[in-house]
Parts: sequence; structure tokens; C-alpha cells
Amino acid sequence: MKTLVIGPGGREHALALALSRDPGVSEVHVAPGNPGAAAVATLHDVDAVDPDAVADLAERLAVDLVVVGPEAPLVAGVADAVTARGIACFGPSADAAHLEGSKAFAKEVMAAADVPTAMARVCDTLEEVSEALDAFGAPYVVKDDGLAAGKGVVVTDNRDEAVAHALACERVVIEEFLDGPEVSLFAITDGSTVYPLQPAQDFKRIYDDGEGPNTGGMGAYTPLPWASENLVAEVLDRVLQPTIDEMARRGTPFRGLLYAGLALTRRGVRVVEFNARFGDPETQPLLALLDSPLGTLLHAAATGRLHEIPVPVWKSGAAVAVVMASADYPDTPRLGDEITGIAAAESIDGVDVIHAGTRLDDDGRLVTSGGRVLAVTAVRGSVADARTAAYAGVAEIEFDGAQHRTDIAAGI
Repeated sequence: MKTLVIGPGGREHALALALSRDPGVSEVHVAPGNPGAAAVATLHDVDAVDPDAVADLAERLAVDLVVVGPEAPLVAGVADAVTARGIACFGPSADAAHLEGSKAFAKEVMAAADVPTAMARVCDTLEEVSEALDAFGAPYVVKDDGLAAGKGVVVTDNRDEAVAHALACERVVIEEFLDGPEVSLFAITDGSTVYPLQPAQDFKRIYDDGEGPNTGGMGAYTPLPWASENLVAEVLDRVLQPTIDEMARRGTPFRGLLYAGLALTRRGVRVVEFNARFGDPETQPLLALLDSPLGTLLHAAATGRLHEIPVPVWKSGAAVAVVMASADYPDTPRLGDEITGIAAAESIDGVDVIHAGTRLDDDGRLVTSGGRVLAVTAVRGSVADARTAAYAGVAEIEFDGAQHRTDIAAGI
């Protein structure tokens, strides 16, 4: 099977790495990719949000499967363009990707499917914002209705901060605050059959102990030893399958990866958000533990045959990913700092360094090119041991201004 992964970041490097280790995959291509992905795949230059350009590349390479990584190409209709050429594509149509593209639409779908979620109001004016903040009270939860690369949410006790975020967005969804730990549960689906993956937990804030502004994610781990044994079955029954069934009922079947961000509240499971693609950085530890051939799973989902293959199986043990970010992230990341020590980190047994914001400069040096630069991912027999190995890898890598949290998966 020839595969093409669309996207530039860490999620796409992790997907390419997992596909390269699938004996059923003969070729892996990534567009546009990064220097990490180049070690396991052939890179191609493409505008990832240009549906025709992506479809042209897939056709030219004669691939059997296209895997769309980021949300922006999905919302732009890349999956539609690829499937129109008769090529299997893992990723929802533009209409189905609206589940992530609009928080308001996601709330509408959840209401129709009777999926448990936070009470919310959609606000277009300052008056509506003020009324919603009054109704729900602090802590205030204000979400940009559109795509925001995982950073469009403000949770704060400061009303002025909540209002300022709302005014900076064209449209917002204001919700009640959900107590309890948050977990991520991904599901692979062909629009009918749903195969949940095992749950993971990520760490959104930039600093230890959940301090500082939100980021796209500073680390993650899987599995969750503290979670209920019934969690996956409950979420499949109450959240994932009803949502997929509702999307099909609307005539916009969802094929691809449905990401459910969940809060385990005192009142039970509640959906915080849906994403329409693999989450980053949870993808890195999840794929490191996946024991099923990834290409087979994704191709079956893309072609409506998911029920014909076995459910995903997992390696024993645990995986932890620690993100290394550039100086001044998440505000205005500093770019162009030289990165060293990756080979030493990857010499540690079970450690992979997944590239996200990296590039080669004119002198061939590996330098930072984005906010989240690398995800050091380790597999071991337990979460604690995987955590130790991941941080040993982090200690080997250097670039000016590097920052990372020291509490990823601590105490698990």
C-alpha cells in the first residue's frame, strides 16, 4: 500500500513513522512534512489547504491512501477533492469536519444525539456575552467558535479576561465550567462502525501545575491506570456511536478520526469538545503503543470496511510524550535556534523524537521553526518508567530558550 500523509507537524511525523513500521505499507510520502518525517518518508512540497493541489499530488504519486493530519485542510475540503479522484482518504468531508470547525455546530449535533456535554450559549454580541457570563458564573469558559489550533479557549476567574477573549473572536461559545479530570478518547470510524482507541491525557497549559496560558499541548501519556475500566465502553455508547449515527442521519457521514475531549465530572462523563482529526500530542504516545497495522485500520475506515477487520490491539506497557517548545511560546515563538542532541536522545531504548516545528537552515543545521518543536516519546512497562525515559531524552536535547513542563504524567 502506498500512503500519503498531509501536514507539516508532529502528528504527521508520528503517523508517517507508524505507517513506515506497518509491513503492509510499501511507500510513505508526506507533504509538506519536516526533517523528522524525511527520515521515514519521501517529502513533497504542497499547499496543504489547497484541495486540488493535494488531490493532484495523490494522483501523481498513485497512492492507495491519503491521511489528512491537520484540521484546516479538512475544513477546506481536501478529503472531498481526494475522494472525488477515486482515491481513499482517511479524514472527514468538509461538511463533516464542521464538528471541529464550529463549536456551535458541535453543540447542535450533541443536542440532537442526546450526548452529554456542558450547558452553553452561542454569542455574537457583547450583550449576549455579558448575559452568558452572568448566567454561568466563574470560572468562565469562553471558546472561539471557529478553528484556533487548540488555543481558542480561555478558562479564567477574571471576567475582564473572559470578555477580552470574546471580543477578540468573531463568535464565541460560552459554557458552564466542568469539574473533574479531562481525558482524550479517539475513535476510528468509517461513518457507521466505530473503533475507540485507548484513552490518553494531555497537558494544555504552558507551565507546571496547569499554570500559564493554553497551548496546543505540552505532553501526554497513555494508558490511564486511574480511569474506570468501563470508561471506553461508556463513551462509545453515550458519545461516540450516537454522534456518528447523528452525522449519518444528517446526510454528512463522518469518516476518519473523531476525537472526543471529555471531562469526568461528578455528574458523569461530559464532552468538552470534538476534533475531526488525530490530536497532538496524544497521537505520539498512542501510536507508539498501537500493535495493529495502522495502514490497514485507516484504509478500512476510508473505504467503509472497518467492520471487516479486527478491533485495534495494544502493546503492553505505557507511553509518555514530553513536548519541548521554543522560547516565548505560546505568545510569539522565537525561531531559528539550532537544535542538538536528538541522536543521543534516540539512542535511549524505546525513545523516539517526533519533530513538529523544525526545519533545516541554509547551512543544513536543524533549527526551530515553530512553537512546539519536538515531542520526546518513550515506551516502557509502566507510566512511571516511560516518564523517566522520556525526560532522559529531553535532557539530551538542547536549543536556546527551550522550555518544557517537568510534571507530565507525574505521580501516575
